[in-house]
Amino acid sequence: MIRRRFHFRETIATILADDESHVNAAREGLVRARHELEHHIAQDPFFLATLEPYAGQSDSRVARRMIAAALSAGVGPMAAVAGAIAWAGVESMAAAGASFGVIDNGGDIVLFSDRVLRVGVHAGRSPHSDRFAFEIPAQEEILGICTSSATVGHSLSLGTADAVCVFSSDPALADAWATAICNTITPDDTSIIDKVPWEEVDGVYVVAGEWTSSFGTLPPLVRARVDRDLVTGGPW
Repeated sequence: MIRRRFHFRETIATILADDESHVNAAREGLVRARHELEHHIAQDPFFLATLEPYAGQSDSRVARRMIAAALSAGVGPMAAVAGAIAWAGVESMAAAGASFGVIDNGGDIVLFSDRVLRVGVHAGRSPHSDRFAFEIPAQEEILGICTSSATVGHSLSLGTADAVCVFSSDPALADAWATAICNTITPDDTSIIDKVPWEEVDGVYVVAGEWTSSFGTLPPLVRARVDRDLVTGGPW
């Protein structure tokens, strides 16, 4: 398995593949998605700035996916940017003939795989951080596993959770809902879960300090030693 870091403007990602040609395909897909989105933002700056759902129009497939996801989750479209861009990169890998491809775009992971994979849970200072992983079965279809945190990373969050992981075949939707849930959920208030579109979201896993909770259908969570050096973060 090949592991490559990717850095283009604000996008800092890790690409996993079996062949260098598939790594190149991922890079091309990521860059193409960035250029497409930047062109849209140049025409519609409000898209970049708003923290509210925005029913704008766009010729960009990436922007349309972000708009739809944000409308579903009740957040601004940029809440779905990492998942949407990683999705485009993984689609490019599949189009290049790959049977295995993973892009971790700063904790928002999009993948398809011909083998079982383990995806670790990094949740900052929570005692549950770096001790468990989701065991993802082999699957041909693209899966998004997107994480939002109020205590890890630089992304804007209005909440307190250490990690909210959302699983969906729509990675942009997973990203937007991870943000929406992280913004409000607490051990005493899980009402946001009642708004989740379970026909499109498979499952949600929440870590907030000592507290964890699962909703919907999730892959098995197994004990694992998560290597923090493999967590995609800032510039290296």
